[in-house]
Amino acid sequence: MNKVPMTVAGEKRLRKELEELKGEARPRVIAAIAEAREHGDLKENAEYHAAREQQGFIEGRIQEIEGKLGSAQVIDVTKLPQTGKVIFGVTVGLINLETDDEVTYRIVGEDEADIKAGRISVTSPIARALIGKEEGDVVVVRTPGGEVEYEIASVEHL
Repeated sequence: MNKVPMTVAGEKRLRKELEELKGEARPRVIAAIAEAREHGDLKENAEYHAAREQQGFIEGRIQEIEGKLGSAQVIDVTKLPQTGKVIFGVTVGLINLETDDEVTYRIVGEDEADIKAGRISVTSPIARALIGKEEGDVVVVRTPGGEVEYEIASVEHL
């Protein structure tokens, strides 16, 4: 089985969600199913069918999270030596050489990516162009809108 890179924060988020699903959502939906059963005929009981459907979603998400955690390779970038090189888990400050706009991205696993929060997937075009480069390097990123040149301003192990 292939190991999937994940940050410590990403693992914590998944474990917290798993705990909530198993400890709160699952018992709540089981109680809802039991209550709906008491109302009689299950064929025409909308509450029962809705609760069963919700149970299916919860069980599916539990299996999905357990699978992700089972194949995760958790990387704590704060314990790695700071070499100025862009690797998985680092926070990279970039300067767009055309517009002088500055952006900061953290390179994370696929499931953790959230561009609005400044987290990009290690498989994204930007991250693939950055991996292995160092502070001060100029990187050309091929985007659907054309090529964009960035200078790596900073590499931080946060």
